[in-house]
Amino acid sequence: MFHFMRRGSRAFASKLALSVVALSVGLASPVLAAGKTITAVMHSDLRIIDPIFTTAYITRDHGYMVYDTLVATDSNFKIQPQMADWKISDDKLTYTFTLRDGLKWHDGAPVTAEDCVASLKRWAAVDGMGQKLMDFTASIEATDAKTITLKLKEPYGLVLDSIGKPSSRVAFMMPKRLAETPPDKQIPEQIGSGPFKFVQSEFQPGVKAVYVKNTDYVPRKEPASWTSGGKVVKVDRVEWITMPDSQTAVNALQSGDIDFMENLPYDMLPVVEANKELTVEVSNKFGFQTLGRMNFLHPPFDNVKVRRAAFLAMNQKDVLDALVGNAKYQKICGAFFICDTPLATEVGAETLVKGSGMAEAKKALAESGYDGTPVVVMAPGDVTTLKAQPIVAAQLLREAGFKVDLQATDWQTVVSRRASQKPPKEGGWNMFFTNWVAADVSNPIANLSIGGQGKKGGWFGWAEDAKIEQLKDAFVRTSSADEQKKIAADIQKEAYEQVIYIPLGQYLLPSGWRKSLTGVLDGPATPLFWNIDKSE
Repeated sequence: MFHFMRRGSRAFASKLALSVVALSVGLASPVLAAGKTITAVMHSDLRIIDPIFTTAYITRDHGYMVYDTLVATDSNFKIQPQMADWKISDDKLTYTFTLRDGLKWHDGAPVTAEDCVASLKRWAAVDGMGQKLMDFTASIEATDAKTITLKLKEPYGLVLDSIGKPSSRVAFMMPKRLAETPPDKQIPEQIGSGPFKFVQSEFQPGVKAVYVKNTDYVPRKEPASWTSGGKVVKVDRVEWITMPDSQTAVNALQSGDIDFMENLPYDMLPVVEANKELTVEVSNKFGFQTLGRMNFLHPPFDNVKVRRAAFLAMNQKDVLDALVGNAKYQKICGAFFICDTPLATEVGAETLVKGSGMAEAKKALAESGYDGTPVVVMAPGDVTTLKAQPIVAAQLLREAGFKVDLQATDWQTVVSRRASQKPPKEGGWNMFFTNWVAADVSNPIANLSIGGQGKKGGWFGWAEDAKIEQLKDAFVRTSSADEQKKIAADIQKEAYEQVIYIPLGQYLLPSGWRKSLTGVLDGPATPLFWNIDKSE
């Protein structure tokens, strides 16, 4: 699937590309940064910088640099105080959050409860867990400058888990004037209260993003644990350098031109692991689920029979072999809510995990009324973990009898374009592929792409399914683990029958960094750049 030039010419190209990046960075920085600087190559270029506007993980990672959260998740999956602590009334209907002392926005203004209420409302308008929380919420208001009072219509056990969820979309707090921006529009400036400040003047999409230590930030006293605890910044500056070519980035990591590389290419692991100056580690031990999502609004996937034919054509082994190709890091899994968890089941996944559905797919497509409408598949080529899926899927769809228009693009274009509800001929789309960290899909409420809200509040693709929404309500109303497991299986069955999305397997991603870095944190939403120190 991935082809490399001969060693000599590739090395030359890599050095040349690295020189161009270094020159671009140098030209943009008239004054060299003082103090300790971490240079990192992230999994994607950063273009969208509003963490509520999109679920893209690079934007979530940016969010953790600039913003903070009311509560957060620790390594025992427990919710801990972050910006605020809380009390719950005896009848479980009132949650009172009290902001801690010392919280300031990057512009120097104090953080207020009004800011946080506006932030929660903006987040909840577009996040799956947030939307469900609001269904159970009677009111949320600032009762004084430091107090947020949330009142429920009936007891709801996922209040703290929703507000403290570690991954997309995260309930980041921002000033009221920014939080009042409609969630379908991007905020006009980056003012948070988090441990780093975003340097807007040095932001060059396609080249770099720069963050500096927020010297006014007051960390919690507890040790850092996942996204909770003390966010102690031990360096002066962090630079995310864009290097879409993985060979270039690996060369830069080995030479010391960069300090950290989020996603190491699987086929180059032996080379990186042999370098005694580098650490290779899987920071997110829970891994990722990769998936395909169809657009329910336009032909041909507005027809469930056509979606079903496309589903039958898919098989996880082909996708994972092309994406990963290393048994140590990949897992065939038909569970929507992640294998080896309490909600795992294989119901409905037989052809997907066995790869035995192609003959049935051809028959189903012939009987579906499919008229040859081209399937527009967006294929980003700049992200290692998203290159293979559209190429393999396009091949399988063609084999089943679909006409496929595979459109090469970059990931940030996919992130922007997938929000369009226009027909494919007018810049819309029919199918895209993405990856979720396990924490984001581990139950029916967290799993944003399992929803059936349609055009109003639904995730990209806008699946409409009243039955799934009813089952989700039943899931949150029961406290019985056995009943939740049964409901989750019913949701999975419906999701496979309606082809809400197609899970294409699970995988782990190794990261690499220079041994001059210490204190790199693990967790379900990595990388995080607080707690990291750098020796000279």
